[in-house]
Amino acid sequence: MPADDRRPTIPPAGPGRTEDPARHARDALRDAILNGEYLPGERLVEAQLCERLGVSRFNVRAALQDLAADGLVKVERNKGAHVRKVTLDEAVEITEVRMVLEGLVAARAAARVTDEQASELDEIGLLMRRAVNAGEFRRYGDLNQRLHGLIRDIAGHRTADGIIETLRGQLVRHQFMISLHPGRPAISLPQHERIIEAIRNRDPKAAESAMREHIASVIEALRDVDATELR
Repeated sequence: MPADDRRPTIPPAGPGRTEDPARHARDALRDAILNGEYLPGERLVEAQLCERLGVSRFNVRAALQDLAADGLVKVERNKGAHVRKVTLDEAVEITEVRMVLEGLVAARAAARVTDEQASELDEIGLLMRRAVNAGEFRRYGDLNQRLHGLIRDIAGHRTADGIIETLRGQLVRHQFMISLHPGRPAISLPQHERIIEAIRNRDPKAAESAMREHIASVIEALRDVDATELR
């Protein structure tokens, strides 16, 4: 691995771990991409991945093929693999699909939420408001992900959850740019609060509507960010 590559080595699969080496490599590399450790268009060099992940080249190749099927990686013959770039048009289409799925998940969460889960939603909402007031926008972004993750956990819709996670992975770079876009947290905060209110009131219709409204605003933000970058 090059001396200037400061990415940490990921502990290899070993005794006591349930996953096989190929699955370990796939999951670890997916997490690294989702966390922004590899940027869109960046080459994924097999020899470096073998060293970092502690698995064989065969397992690295299997992981890359799996992530290519998920739309996170692009593998080209005689050119190797790189993190796939997503165009604005693709990002909008992906977000439109997310809007439908996350609306479904929010409605289901409203029908299943417990009092304890409702309290946890309230707590996250309060922390999000504090983060916005303090100008802690990276913190707000982390809480945003935590909120959406909790809503999916409450809904317990494994099929939708899996699809949403794959779609989210394809948009990780776009989501990062949106989170830093001036004024975005102040726009999305009341949207999130309406989602929380509808779920804790156990109103599936209102929860779905609030979530779809929120995701629709993400599409507007995608276009705004793209236009800003072109100036």
